[in-house]
Amino acid sequence: MGTSHRAAKVADRIKVVIAQTLESKIKDPRLGFITVTDVRITGDLQQASIFYTVLGDDESKIQTAKALESAKGLLRSEVGQELGMRITPTLAFFADGLAESAQNFEDLLSKVREQDKELAALREGAAPAGEADPYKVHKARETDNGE
Repeated sequence: MGTSHRAAKVADRIKVVIAQTLESKIKDPRLGFITVTDVRITGDLQQASIFYTVLGDDESKIQTAKALESAKGLLRSEVGQELGMRITPTLAFFADGLAESAQNFEDLLSKVREQDKELAALREGAAPAGEADPYKVHKARETDNGE
């Protein structure tokens, strides 16, 4: 079952509010160069999962996760004020593995392209195994046997 239209609109609004709040109000030095990639909210609008990516090494990703966890209360209150809903959804932050998956996929595709080039080079000078037309011999045998 798909998400409702209202839940999709609320998720989009939460994404904007979180991104703006991270940019303007959160002054934590542990917070790296972060991009909010997606927000998914439950059908009852009680829980929101925020997916993000961080530019940098593993240490900056860990520090950003800690900064987001410590700023969760402020971010939730900002979301509550902006949305004006009766119940403000709880926020959970997840590092989005999409960038790493996409890079792994690109690496696999480049490896496949290289192997295709090698195979094409091998095919250029290749000749078929066996006789040129194996069915000619078979037909000649049938006529010799008198059939």
